[in-house]
Amino acid sequence: MRSNYCGEVNGSFVGQSVELCGWVHRRRDHGGVIFLDLRDRDGLAQIVFDPDQEESFAAAEEVRSEFVVRVTGLVRMRPEGTKNPDMKTGEVEVLGQHLDILNKAETPPFPLDEHGNVGEDVRLRYRYIDLRRSEMSDRLRFRSQVTNTVRNFLDSHGFLDIETPLLTKATPEGARDYLVPSRTHQSRFFALPQSPQLFKQILMAAGMDRYYQIAKCFRDEDLRADRQPEFTQIDIEASFCDEDEVMKITESLITDVFKKHLDIDLGVFPRMSWSEAMDRYGSDKPDLRIDIEFVEIADLMRDVEFKVFSAPANDTESRVVALRVPGGASLSRKAIDDYTEFVGKFGAKGLAWIKINDCESGMSGLQSPIIKFMPEEVITNLMRRLAVESGDIVFFAADKEAVVNDSLGALRLKVAEDLDLIRDFWAPLWVVDFPMFERSSSGDLTSLHHPFTAPACDIQELKKSPSASLSRAYDMVLNGTELGGGSIRINQPSMQAAVFEVLGIGETEAREKFGFLLDALSFGCPPHGGIAFGLDRLIMLMTGASSIRDVIAFPKTQSAACPLTEAPGEVSTVQLNELNIRLREQIKLS
Repeated sequence: MRSNYCGEVNGSFVGQSVELCGWVHRRRDHGGVIFLDLRDRDGLAQIVFDPDQEESFAAAEEVRSEFVVRVTGLVRMRPEGTKNPDMKTGEVEVLGQHLDILNKAETPPFPLDEHGNVGEDVRLRYRYIDLRRSEMSDRLRFRSQVTNTVRNFLDSHGFLDIETPLLTKATPEGARDYLVPSRTHQSRFFALPQSPQLFKQILMAAGMDRYYQIAKCFRDEDLRADRQPEFTQIDIEASFCDEDEVMKITESLITDVFKKHLDIDLGVFPRMSWSEAMDRYGSDKPDLRIDIEFVEIADLMRDVEFKVFSAPANDTESRVVALRVPGGASLSRKAIDDYTEFVGKFGAKGLAWIKINDCESGMSGLQSPIIKFMPEEVITNLMRRLAVESGDIVFFAADKEAVVNDSLGALRLKVAEDLDLIRDFWAPLWVVDFPMFERSSSGDLTSLHHPFTAPACDIQELKKSPSASLSRAYDMVLNGTELGGGSIRINQPSMQAAVFEVLGIGETEAREKFGFLLDALSFGCPPHGGIAFGLDRLIMLMTGASSIRDVIAFPKTQSAACPLTEAPGEVSTVQLNELNIRLREQIKLS
């Protein structure tokens, strides 16, 4: 039906006849001459209809925004003074000779060229209209191109694209599973995969050597801007390799993607241990573009009478740290109160601070409600350690280690954004040497990554000091966002059994849940490891989108619902009966 896309028509087409199809983006009637901006996924083309062409002119008079049309016309240069340098096709126009209205359209719920104030709920309800906007269609095109680059890179390095099942068995991977009832196996359920983890390990046991998949994954968890109940990951696994080899090839992959699609050289990826990242930034995904970091001050506070600081300073499970913010003395008291409320969301009981109004004036140049509780010598040593300058503010956190890390780590990011302290460059990083386990709220040990991650010690050391054991895991971080995480996997049944034992998973439970994996490990499974990158998150970063919902064609809302299809929805009693499921009646409150 068409010879070209609208965005392709440029000066090289002058004098040629073209056939274009698309949506009427805008219609303008200028003194008897009608202009249509015709839009398709590739761009806009200006069509001119002259009254001399009576039939096509009459049809052009009838069209309105978002009508679907087909135009045949002659490409010509625009008159001087009317060229549009901001359009790809801005130097030419098409003299319309024939116009077919393929489908009429009702008035859209929002204008496609003025969408700034349109609520996301409306955009998602009418997603097919939202996706017509160039901003959205460009992102989906970009996503497709990046995915193609990833496939070509991995294909060229000997990786095989292998699909794994979407109907599988529930496994503990840190989030709730989406369960699917089985009609043919009454009272039993499939689970949608949180990742292809176990299947890709089995593929290594099967001798596939190098595997990848652009994989759909599902997690029934609370949502944030960078989370969705269903998401896509670039899943990679390789045999006969160590962590350095996995990190090297996947670093090359991401470097290649950024160079090809953004012409950005990410440069060297530094490595930082998990413990160093937590000590300096309170985060295992630190944003290195922000040149402010934690300073430990517990040794200065152990003997002060101010219990808010001295009690945590003498507690081995707590931290007392300071965060010097250049230029922060300009913050108003209201802004500081807002930050106090902000850190409270992360468990902090308050937010102490000192403004450095004038370094040269000593104590009189400082402003804070806490100074009166601490000796001048402590304050002097504190200011010296922090290397403060006039105009700075220092924030303090003193609490259990997790609370300090979470609250002050989040404050670091927020203050840097508010005060424009985020430097303009790309900051990649590998975080390595993660702990094998972490304590849950109940005090039990759980896997920091997943229970199939190989420890960096032997079985005896693992059982003796599980809390001190490190893993062979690694995360790629970019600008404070975790792009991907991976590890060398356990490939020996004895080590896997030891990890299960530390986690409180007995032999019977392990056999019931993971028997197929344990069998695969026992029949000669090679050393192997891999990584999974969040494709949605990668595209969000590369396009500058504020949410992964803006780089997914049909995302869910914060409540895991789809406004377009109104899913999840009710099902019929017949379907429930086939599945042997009966819904509990909701208790109605009077």
